[in-house]
Amino acid sequence: MPHDPPLDPTIAANLGQIRHRIAEACARANRPAEAVTLVAVSKTHPATAVEAALACGQMIFGENRVQEAEGKFPALRPAWPALRLHLIGALQTNKAREAVRVADVIESLDRPKLALALRDAMAREDRQPRLLIQVNTGDEPQKAGIARAEADAFIRACREEHGLPVDGLMCIPPAEDDPRPHFALLAEMATRHGLATLSMGMSGDFEAAIAEGATHVRVGSAIFGRRD
Repeated sequence: MPHDPPLDPTIAANLGQIRHRIAEACARANRPAEAVTLVAVSKTHPATAVEAALACGQMIFGENRVQEAEGKFPALRPAWPALRLHLIGALQTNKAREAVRVADVIESLDRPKLALALRDAMAREDRQPRLLIQVNTGDEPQKAGIARAEADAFIRACREEHGLPVDGLMCIPPAEDDPRPHFALLAEMATRHGLATLSMGMSGDFEAAIAEGATHVRVGSAIFGRRD
């Protein structure tokens, strides 16, 4: 059984509010509330904040950096066997093996070199985290993600040539754009490829993402507060 974690009334209240907003957004979209999974993004926040969320029944978390994830989550897993970790940040190929070791889902597969590195790492570690392909829906040169024009071929290659366990797609729309067209584009692409998982929407736009079919929303600051 888990030890008694630290209680944090602010995190508890924030989680309750986000869950309520998810349920309301699902109702407006005529979707069951359980159709959407909340990924609590705990990057830069301490393990005590993760434990406080765990105490409220939140079991799915997101981290940007492999090294930070390694410092928090392996120690928590024995007490919380239902805990699941998503890596959501840009992933270097030289960190593929560590990512496969620590994560249950890797949401940032975005280039052929990383696909090969993850395939080899999974074989070496005998572990298969589920994969989401990150699509750069705004074709922003500074942002990670496979370009829109290359996405269809890349999805097929990952699944058919490399045999990777690709479950779905992820995107981060341009900050200055209306996110809805980006979410709609990603949803249409997922449907075209028969992919069930759509990770899209963050603290500021997750309700719009739910309206467009998101199955996972990534919420950090609205739960844990602003990051340092």
